[in-house]
This record gives sequence, structure tokens and C-alpha cells, in this order.
Amino acid sequence: MDITVVVGNPKPRSRTWDAAARLADGLGGSVGAAFDVVDLGPGLLSWGDAAVTEAVERVAASDVVIVASPTYKATYTGLLKLFLDQFAGSTGLEGVVAVPLQLGGGPAHQLSPELHLKPVLVELGATVPAPALYLVDSVPAPDPVEQAWVERWAPVVRAAAGAGVPA
Repeated sequence: MDITVVVGNPKPRSRTWDAAARLADGLGGSVGAAFDVVDLGPGLLSWGDAAVTEAVERVAASDVVIVASPTYKATYTGLLKLFLDQFAGSTGLEGVVAVPLQLGGGPAHQLSPELHLKPVLVELGATVPAPALYLVDSVPAPDPVEQAWVERWAPVVRAAAGAGVPA
């Protein structure tokens, strides 16, 4: 199972990055690529940038993509939105299993990834077979919420990606 990680945090190699990497490990596949969207820079503001096109193609070819963002203004970042806007509507993530992940300062916005990030991934054609995951970023790893999510939903994500459910 080929996993790609996409992190839409304006701060490179952030806690969001760390949480997405842990989640990828928990899913049990191999991380084929990881993109800190901030590294794509101004190419996100136009169409046809080579690095952005390469990232979009890599994500679209993945079995599983973890799409992670800190919670800004009760939703995901504009930086992540710029990247997601590069995908074709309804077909850009066709055949890809997506896992929405957001980090926030407290439980007040715990529904944000389910209500905001998950629908845009579905709109782009992704299959999202599990509930979105929200983590409070001040809780040290291993986060019991994260561990419980992995235990319950990793087999479902693997099965949806065609990787089967391990015994």
C-alpha cells in the first residue's frame, strides 16, 4: 500500500507533519512521498508550475493520501486549499483513499475535518471510508485518540485501498 502525505501547514516540518507521519506509520503502508505544501511556494498561485504538477500527479497516483492541516479559523488552511484547487473536480483523486487529519488547540473545532476537509476530498473524487481525525496538538504522542483511531479504522482504510486487512 503506497501512502502519500500532504501537509498544508505554513510552518515547514511542523507538529502537523509529525502527526501525519505517525498516522502513516499506523496505517502500515510505505510512505512513497510526502509533501509539505509550503515548499511548493508561489507555484501554487498559478497553473502549470512543474513542481506543483508533479506533486498533484504523485498524490493522484497514490493508494492512500493523508491530507493534514492545522485548524485555522475553524477550518483547514488556505495554503492547503490552494493545493487542492489544483486537482480536477470530481476526478482528481478518483481511485485514491483519503484520510483527512487536522490538529487544533482544543476540542472546540473537533468536527472541522469532518465538516470541511472531508467533503472537499470527496468532491475531488477520493474515497474517504473512515471518519476524519482531529487531534489536540498539545497532547503529547502517543495520543490515545490517535491510537484508538488507528486501531479501529486502519483496517478499513487498508481494505478500501485494496491492501487487505492483516490478521
